[in-house]
Amino acid sequence: FDSALKADFAFVDFFAEWCMPCVMMSPVIDEVSVKKDMKKVHFVKVNVDDFGELAEKFGVMSIPNMIILKKGKEVGRIVGGVSAEALEEKIKSCMK
Repeated sequence: FDSALKADFAFVDFFAEWCMPCVMMSPVIDEVSVKKDMKKVHFVKVNVDDFGELAEKFGVMSIPNMIILKKGKEVGRIVGGVSAEALEEKIKSCMK
């Protein structure tokens, strides 16, 4: 996670293994993460059951909760399930 904070752009997926919407978002995030225009983005998954303090630090109250960071500062957030297209568009809009 520390490397994500140092990256120019990072996408942090706060999830739990028991969370069905989180499980459904996992392949969507994987699909977006391998796209050519996402090479600049550092993708990280954070299990809220294992890293509750980190989730609390970022104000994660419900999951799935995905935060986009630019040089360690939050520039975007998505709560709940979204399509691959919506996810990619949100990330791109935060990279401007």
